[in-house]
Amino acid sequence: MRKPALEIDATRTAAAGEEEEEPVSPTGRLFLEPHFSCHIVSVSGLGGAVDLPAVRAGLEASLARHPRFCSLQPKPNTDPSEKLEIQRRITCAAVQVLDEQQEDPRPKWVRTTVNIDDHVIVPNLDPTATSADPDRALEDYVSSLSTLPMDQSRPLWELHVLDFPTSEAAAALVLRVHHSVGDGVSLLSLFIACTRRASDEASLPALPTTAGRRRAGPVYALSSRPRLSPSWDALAAFAAWIVSFLVLLWHTVVDVACFAATATSILGDPPTLFKGAEGVEFRPKRFMNRTLRLDDVKYVKNAVNCTINDVLLGVTSAALSRYYLRKTGESGSETIKVRSTLLVNLRKTPGLHTLATMMESGKDNGAQWGNRLGYMILPFHIANHDDPLEYVRKAAQVARRKKSSMESAFTFWSGPQPLYATA
Repeated sequence: MRKPALEIDATRTAAAGEEEEEPVSPTGRLFLEPHFSCHIVSVSGLGGAVDLPAVRAGLEASLARHPRFCSLQPKPNTDPSEKLEIQRRITCAAVQVLDEQQEDPRPKWVRTTVNIDDHVIVPNLDPTATSADPDRALEDYVSSLSTLPMDQSRPLWELHVLDFPTSEAAAALVLRVHHSVGDGVSLLSLFIACTRRASDEASLPALPTTAGRRRAGPVYALSSRPRLSPSWDALAAFAAWIVSFLVLLWHTVVDVACFAATATSILGDPPTLFKGAEGVEFRPKRFMNRTLRLDDVKYVKNAVNCTINDVLLGVTSAALSRYYLRKTGESGSETIKVRSTLLVNLRKTPGLHTLATMMESGKDNGAQWGNRLGYMILPFHIANHDDPLEYVRKAAQVARRKKSSMESAFTFWSGPQPLYATA
């Protein structure tokens, strides 16, 4: 269980006072809205029992030194009396009181002192449940985290230690991070930067490069064409650029129009098994998992000439199709309209060495961090196919079409505008 919080220290350290406070991004503020609290939950399986002292030491040397993981975000709607009380109670005076007369009234990330014991949680679970069905006990615990709010008086991350064996691991660590701290792509890179090679504990792991690989995509991404004379080659390149620009413009106009129609409830999906009732987003979520061999996913990717994400979208479409047809008893001959939203990272991810240096120094070092996300409305292909690869082909076709559009950039630009207006 949680350990008691440290005694309150109302004095702010000089080092913390010298740090430049970074404004909270509009997307980060959106993630902290009362009815839009969003977390990233990551489950890692271990090959042995958890060494708690080593875990705490590792966190102190890595995550706890990252600027986002040792900072707080002020509440956007706090009464003046509550602000004064929070200022008195929070360690290092970590809440920035907003003043309408300030030049920049936006809330800012404010550094604070991190107590590792506040963030490492060892729950007291029923030994009978963890012994009888450990996989179900793990799923139940992770599902319970989807509805538990985070204590905003401390940095918004937690590490839950589940030291009991499951069918796939000897123990498990569950990291829960508030989405305002960063997006999934940034956090994944950060977690990898916290690891070291087994052969050399002082060296960062080496990741495979993607240089030289060709990915199938929109017309302007294709590079295989006959080699012509320099003048004709330049003319062909210019013509291809014009065509690709017009295609991009047309697809963007269509997607933005569909997005606006969906946002204003003019365009909607018909009632299906997947369309929940009002308030479904606030109900507990169950996290189910299935283990896939990466080599198998790559084999399908190469066979269909698509990306790994396309394969996963195809697998999801196949699973939804089988579930829908089994529950409804339909044959799958009719077109079934099911749409979802797909988040898109619009920011270049910092390298592992940059992130490692950021944690060692405790400074941003010029690296971009946070949430720079757009999203697109993605239609799922619900049908009955005898060939399972047909789901992957349809998913790849839809993905290529969506990549030749600026819908994600538009949603990133348009989504936070109300927050800027009320800042």
